[in-house]
Amino acid sequence: MPRTPVVLIHGPWLHSASWRPWVTRFTDRGFAVVAPGWPGEPETVGEARRSPGALPEIGLDALTEHYEDIVRSFDIPPVVLGHSVGGLIAQYLLGLGRIRAAVAIAPAPIEGAPPGAVFTDPARWPDSAGPSPTVSLSAEQFRAAFANTVPEEASRLFEHYVIPSSRRLLSDLSDGPGSAQRRRTVDTANSRRGPLLLVSGQEDRMVPDEVNRAVYKLYGDAAAQSSLKQFPDRAHSLTIDSGWQGVADHVLVWLAQHGIHGDQP
Repeated sequence: MPRTPVVLIHGPWLHSASWRPWVTRFTDRGFAVVAPGWPGEPETVGEARRSPGALPEIGLDALTEHYEDIVRSFDIPPVVLGHSVGGLIAQYLLGLGRIRAAVAIAPAPIEGAPPGAVFTDPARWPDSAGPSPTVSLSAEQFRAAFANTVPEEASRLFEHYVIPSSRRLLSDLSDGPGSAQRRRTVDTANSRRGPLLLVSGQEDRMVPDEVNRAVYKLYGDAAAQSSLKQFPDRAHSLTIDSGWQGVADHVLVWLAQHGIHGDQP
């Protein structure tokens, strides 16, 4: 019996290793799970930190195409779970009808969402004036902006998962020029698409809860297949901090409610 494929997409400043507990959780429920890194992403967090200049200066176009190719490689349409920019890509692929369902966790804003997220305001990026093709977070910046509700965990999370991210990608999310803007334009009116779950942390400083609520409203008449789950007292780190399992289990229950299980019927 074939297993339902699940693709996990991480966002800026996190390594694909951040999904390891999720891979185990979903695999144990019968899903066929992959968490592929970004193009050129080193295998370990340590490698990425030691040579930040070697990280590719990837933009939103190339990143989206990378995951679109992965999605197309499956014999059956997968479920895509994305955090941050991964959540934006998940919505884009869902709007195209490429995937069975999408879960967008604290997603970077799609076109039409109000400003207010770090991703859309270059002045709020760490070392925004630096010459490097990558943008890094210090441990203090990570604690203040990313893990603000779990300061006692921040050092461990930073050590295990945080890497530099592409300045070009952040610029694409801010300006949306040319084709990059098209990647942020999601077909929210597609009535034939699969179900969508938006997940928000109500204390998120990177992608404020109000942005997610506004995105949910953009789906309008398609709201019957769209859900919004708001977690109180949670920050942008909700996929990696000690409360991650509660988020993962909510996603698993939501998938089951839509008839999506690990083993295909």
